[in-house]
Amino acid sequence: MSAPNWLKVLNTEVVACTLCPRLVAYREQIAREKRRAYRDWDYWGKPVPGFGDPDARVLVLGLAPGAHGSNRTGRPFTGDASGNFMYPVLYETGFANQPTATDRNDGLVLSDLYITAAGRCAPPDNKPRPQELANCAPFLDRELDGLKKVKVVVALGKIGFDAYLNHLKRRDEITTKTPYIFRHAARYQMPNGNFLLASYHPSNQNTNTGKLTREMFVAIFQQSRRLADRA
Repeated sequence: MSAPNWLKVLNTEVVACTLCPRLVAYREQIAREKRRAYRDWDYWGKPVPGFGDPDARVLVLGLAPGAHGSNRTGRPFTGDASGNFMYPVLYETGFANQPTATDRNDGLVLSDLYITAAGRCAPPDNKPRPQELANCAPFLDRELDGLKKVKVVVALGKIGFDAYLNHLKRRDEITTKTPYIFRHAARYQMPNGNFLLASYHPSNQNTNTGKLTREMFVAIFQQSRRLADRA
């Protein structure tokens, strides 16, 4: 599916962004030094644009690219443990045409689902600073404004959850984040009619310990489809 012009323009600007010196230095260092398993890869080493169906009713909002995942492949949740956990679930629940995601040319197509992140560059220790997230926020605002069919936002982790609430505050759709508490499977219908659905992030830290199981994650995406049909 061809991206609409507004999205092509936005993604071109995302990829060219150099607003955060710490992140520019880190993502480029990782791309030069590489991980031994990927030494033959030409790392992406730039900000990672969103990916998926521009007519999606379900939006997945993650944290930021992984150093040797998205920062290597240039596509969200592609080529790392989080993606290896998530894409089979998206395939099982009908949002993806295949269960694997290895690189930008692997044939993966998303249907009725779009994936983006609060931060577009891989951060050291997976911890973007508040100012770095603030620098990325205008990209998220434009993306959410343009994805006009979105009915359900699935926030993966608290940073993604807060990023959507902060977007609604900037758009004067909510005045405070206080009523919205992050916990796995929390569900809120927002004043704009959309649903915010929270999930633990599918990081190694959560999936290897059993904090987030496959069954829990499948239930999130089954629910997101039901809510999209309702909204």
